[in-house]
Order: sequence, then C-alpha cells, then structure tokens
Amino acid sequence: MSYLVLARKYRPRSFEAMVGQEHVVQALSNALTQQRLHHAYLFTGTRGVGKTTVSRILAKSLNCTGADGSGGITAQPCGVCDACRDIDAGRFVDYVELDAASNRGVEEISQLLDQAVYKPVLGRFKVYMIDEVHMLSNTAFNAMLKTLEEPPDYLKFVLATTDPQKVPPTVLSRCLQFNLRPMAPQTVQEHLATVLAEEGIAADPGALRLLARAARGSMRDALSLTDQAIAFGAGALAEAGVRQMLGAVDRGHAVRLVEVLAAGDGKAVVASVDGLRALGLSATGTLEEMAALLQQMAVQQAVPGALDANDPDTSAIERLAAALPADETQLLYSIVVHGRAELALAPDEYSGLVMVLLRMLAFRPAGSGAAERPAPRAAPSAAPVSRAPAAAQPAVVTPAPALRVPAARQAQAPAARAIVPRSSQPVVANSPEPPPWVDAPDEFDGAEPEPEAAPAARAVPEPMPRADAPRLVTTPLGDRWAAQVRALCESGAIGALVRELALQSQCTAIDEAASPACWTLRVEREMLRSTANVDKLQAALAGALGQPVQLRVEAGVAEDSPARRDAAERARRQAEAEQIIHDDPLVRALMAQYTTARIVPGSVKPH
Repeated sequence: MSYLVLARKYRPRSFEAMVGQEHVVQALSNALTQQRLHHAYLFTGTRGVGKTTVSRILAKSLNCTGADGSGGITAQPCGVCDACRDIDAGRFVDYVELDAASNRGVEEISQLLDQAVYKPVLGRFKVYMIDEVHMLSNTAFNAMLKTLEEPPDYLKFVLATTDPQKVPPTVLSRCLQFNLRPMAPQTVQEHLATVLAEEGIAADPGALRLLARAARGSMRDALSLTDQAIAFGAGALAEAGVRQMLGAVDRGHAVRLVEVLAAGDGKAVVASVDGLRALGLSATGTLEEMAALLQQMAVQQAVPGALDANDPDTSAIERLAAALPADETQLLYSIVVHGRAELALAPDEYSGLVMVLLRMLAFRPAGSGAAERPAPRAAPSAAPVSRAPAAAQPAVVTPAPALRVPAARQAQAPAARAIVPRSSQPVVANSPEPPPWVDAPDEFDGAEPEPEAAPAARAVPEPMPRADAPRLVTTPLGDRWAAQVRALCESGAIGALVRELALQSQCTAIDEAASPACWTLRVEREMLRSTANVDKLQAALAGALGQPVQLRVEAGVAEDSPARRDAAERARRQAEAEQIIHDDPLVRALMAQYTTARIVPGSVKPH
C-alpha cells in the first residue's frame, strides 16, 4: 500500500477531532442538533485551516444514517455507514466538490445547476461544495444567484474562499459566513506532538516549536513540513536538523544582536552580521527571528510572567526585557518590521541587514546607549531670548524689554502667545498661525497700557456682499420654451447632449403660420449645434406637441435659456438661505458674544 501523507491521514473526520476552530464547530453542532439548517454556507480563511474538512464533516452530518441505518441528521456522524465512508473516500454521488480555480466559467456553473433539479440519489441532501469561489467569473456568479437564494429543500451549498473580499456582496448576503482563523503556534505544536506520538516518531520539543512557527497558522502546512522533516531526519525530528531544513536562524543569533544593540556597540553589530554571512544564514530569517524576539520582550515588559515557562528561551527574553526600556523595544521592533521590506532594495541582503541594524543604533533615544552624543551648540546671540510657556515653546528674539500685559488680556489670549512692540520686528520661531476663533493680540506702542474697561457689546456685521449674477431678462417666448423643455426632461424624451442643447438654447421666434411650425433657437456652443442633436430635439418636440415642427438653430449668446433661469433660481434660493441664517437670533447672539465668530462662506446650503 502506498504511503499516505500525514495531512491526509490525520484529516479530521468529525467535529470533535478538529482543533483550533472551536467557534465554527460550536455553531454548526448547535445548528445540526436543533435542525436549524441554512441553505448556503461560506467558509473563509487562509490555506490549510480546515475549510474543505468542515465541508465534508457537514455533508456527513446531513446524510449520516447511523450504524444501524436508522439515524438522522446529527452533529456526531457515525463514520461507519455507507454515506460517511463514501464521503470520506470522495465517491459519494450526492456530494460534489467543484474547484472554481479551474472551473470558473458560466458553462461549468450552469452544468452544475442543471443537476440541482434532480433529487438526491442515495443521500438525504445534495451538497455542492465550490472551493476558491472568489475565482468564478462575474457571469458565473450571476448564473448561480437565483438558485443560491432559493434552492430546493434537498440542496445545500457550501462555498469556500481564501479571499472573501472578491466575492460579490450579492453572494455574501445569501450565505451564512464563518471565518476559520489561523491557528496559534502552541495549538499547532500540541497537535503535531499528538500526531507524532501516534506515528511512534521521536521529536524534540524545539523541533516541533520550529515547525509550528514555520506553518504560520496552517495545520496542513505544519503536517507537510513534518513529513519533510521526518524524511530529512531519517525518521527522527531533531531541532538542529529541522532548523537546517527550514533555513531558520537560531534564536541565539537574535539574542546576541539585541544584546549588542542594547550596549550600543556598532563594531559588534557589524561583526555579528559577518558571522551570519559566514554561516550562510538568511538576512530575512534573521530579521524575522528578531521581530519574534522583540515581540515577546514587549509582552514580558507589559505583562510580566505572561510567557511560557516551559520555553527554554524565556529566561533570555526576561533578561533582555529588563535591559531595554519599553519604548526602545517598540522602536527596535518597528525598525525590524519595516526593514524586512527594504532588503530587496539593497545591493545584497547582508548589506541591507547591516543598514537596518545601524539604523537601530542611529535612532536610539538619547542617553540609552553606552556612548553619549554631545548636544548641538546654540548659535551665539547678543539679544536676550524670551521663551513662551512649555505648552507651545515658541521663542521670540528681540532687543526690546518685555511688556507687561493686563491680567484680563492674559486670561483671554493663549498661554503660548508673546506680545512684542511692532518697532522691534521680532523673529518668532515655531509660532503657528492662530486659529480663526482666537482673538488677535493687540499691538502696543511701548507705553504702559491703560486699565481695560468692560467690553462693549459688539455690533453684528452685515453679511458679506455677494457678487451679483448676470442680469437675466425674461421674455414670453423664454417662458414658453422653459416650460416645454421642463416637460421634455421630466418625461425622459431627451437626454445627454440633446438635453443640454435644449437647456442652453434661447427661443427667439415661433412661426406657427408656417407649415410645419418653425421654432428658432439661439445656441452659443458649437458642439451642441450638431445636426444629429438638432434632429433628435426636433423629433422629441414634435412628439410632445403632437404635430410636425421644424427647428432652426442659429449661433449667438443665449440670454434667456432654461439653464440661465435655473442658475438664477439657485442663486436666489442661496441668498435667501444665507439671509435667514444671518437674521437668526441665536446666530446674531453668538456673533455678538464671540468677537471673531463669522459665518463661513459656502457653508449655508438651501434645502
């Protein structure tokens, strides 16, 4: 008998055997127990987390007949009836798995849906499982919408995807969605230990830890890597062999790098990278291991004692966490994570690694390393420097003496503002422009200010004058033409450029004595005066009037067009709305109370 890989041999065949997806198992088990079954399920998640496995277990639960052949829908399929054994073997006629990556067209989906009208042959339900459903074409999605919304009672859909963002919302709204999460390294490690114990294969805990981290949350990847490690180690899993197979960087190298970074020893940093190059270890793997180490250090600093006491690296992590401040740990982690993306841009990966590590030294907080940098010397100045309070810290350089400001004025002005004589022409550094709601400071001529009297009520300013719109001179023909154009637009008889032609034109003459009646329009834009547009407008006008008409279009400025009338009406309504706001008693009271308050132009919109 041929060898069956671990990922297939130990595929869960019941909900109880699944690990790491308890939230999905609980929901499906309760639904099966209470017979509250949805007609379409969508399972999302990264590769190897159990989407297809859950689909097969669900199909067995729906079609299980029990060991004695008298069972019904259950959350614990027996695994020994014909339906359970055939689904596990992939030969159950009423369970269809379709790979949408290779069957993404509307023809394949239509062929599948054509079989949906027939009842199940052997089972209780037909189950259609479409894997990687996001790869279906738009026409294929549209073809399945109706059946997906109202399938027959005996049909269940199970959709699986690694990219739910590409699934149309019309499909998502028809499905019950479950997100299968990536599994924690500890969960993967425990499952690998169980599998290897059943296989009778010895494994070092460090080797299992490396395999669990390399799987990145995928149980199938973990089992595949375990198969590879068993072959590499000739039936045994040793930590050194697994590390060599994976090309992983030993945690000791990451610990050494963090130690020399904490000491601020640039020479030792470069020497450590040279040692990694001599061993042929990956620069990317080094940064990944450093990121994992710094993350665990940050956890230890925030929650002491939260790390796994059985992990042999815990003692080193605790020692480094005590040696570095928490903010510096966060800084190093950020540089490591961003530096991984820059390795591809470097001349070679080791020079990129050196630059990332030297950047950590360059950006370390002042006073955290062994060597202190001298503070930059300030430029000499003959004038005294007046500093504002610590809130904003602007510096005002002026030879004039500082002025005394009344207490009332100091209470009104911001704490960080300094007032200097106009004649001194001070130089203000880092002084942002005050916001519009802050009163501008008074300027003094150097004399002692007089005591301030009680502020008088501020007169409410009149609204800013609006630019007058071009004067609109209306005509009786303009009234008739505007009403006719409005009727054509509301009925949908004209659209696009023909509608624009009607709106931008002025009716200058109507000769109803002619046969047919002749309407003369004046249009300024040459593009609108094309023959095709005029013919379409003429046909629409004739249909509205119920008699043939002839349109004559001449070039010129349209002074009384429907568009100009609409613009004038909008301007009138805008002016009325602004006047209503300005006359509002509450608005006037606020503007009188706050000296710099104003109505922002353009903020008033009519209903």
